[in-house]
Amino acid sequence: MYAYALSILKNHEDAMDVLQETYLKIRGAAHLYKPMGKPMAWIFTIARNLAMSKLRLRNKTENMQVEDMENDLSFSYVSDNEDKLILQAALSILNIEEREIILLHAISGFKHREIANSLGLPLATVLSKYQRGLGKLRKHLKELGVQE
Repeated sequence: MYAYALSILKNHEDAMDVLQETYLKIRGAAHLYKPMGKPMAWIFTIARNLAMSKLRLRNKTENMQVEDMENDLSFSYVSDNEDKLILQAALSILNIEEREIILLHAISGFKHREIANSLGLPLATVLSKYQRGLGKLRKHLKELGVQE
């Protein structure tokens, strides 16, 4: 099983993570298993799906740095230059983690669970920092007199 995960991921730590997740999934879903073929095929399917998910997440976040996102962030969907400046100024009031979480979710389209996994934070922390950051942005924009 380890060799199979390693052949997909090409990384020892990731393969070990997938191996552990596979065994946890098997243990949690063993009572749902309906024999239709070989049990090892079911186990390898679980391992493959977990490895592919990890690979997709790694490829998505591999070279992504928040600073790069901010520097490359042209807000191309915003046509007014004044609005672009307001957005950039508003993001500057956030602390690093809040800004990172908001950019990863709102701009890059990551799910909160994916953000939590990639940053090594609990999901509840990511959700609270996201909400706190949005609150700061709303308050800041309200003080500037910008309509929501």
